Amino acid sequence: MKNKYIYLVFSNTGTLLSKCINNITKDDYVHVSLSFDDTFSKMYSFGRVFTSNPIIGGLVEENLHGGVYKKFTNTKCLIYKIDITEEQHKLLVDELKLFFSEKRKYRYNFIGLIAMQLDKTIIRDNYYFCSEFISQLLINSGIYETDKTPQFIKPSDLMKIENKEFIYEGLASNYTVYSDNDYSVVS
Repeated sequence: MKNKYIYLVFSNTGTLLSKCINNITKDDYVHVSLSFDDTFSKMYSFGRVFTSNPIIGGLVEENLHGGVYKKFTNTKCLIYKIDITEEQHKLLVDELKLFFSEKRKYRYNFIGLIAMQLDKTIIRDNYYFCSEFISQLLINSGIYETDKTPQFIKPSDLMKIENKEFIYEGLASNYTVYSDNDYSVVS
């Protein structure tokens, strides 16, 4: 059975929300996205729906060299490549497609961020923050094992995932694409 790869992209844009989360968590990277190829032209997460509006958030497709990452040129990022099986890949792609088929019903979970910091569980249907969403995808696909529920998983927790390979750390704007792949699972 041939293995596949996914990429986790951890970032910190330096925006007001990033600074607030950083002040609370003391973590260097406060956002996480999932990509299926090393061009990072299609990354999936929960974040800003509109580049210029930090309040309206939801399920998004991001680009490491566009949108928020292009607007905030001092965005730092850390990228890991993760080896997964074909079965895990299929489960992950199928679940991601399901989310995007109903994209309009999902919203950013600001209340969940606050609840996590207060060590309170508040489960809101169709509301996610980035690491809550990514961890749920990875747990449901058998890629990530943890005792925590997604509502309590921070990006720094996902950095502990097994089978990862370091790819890059530095300014997002300085990352050079080494591949001409452009792999999308939702279009």
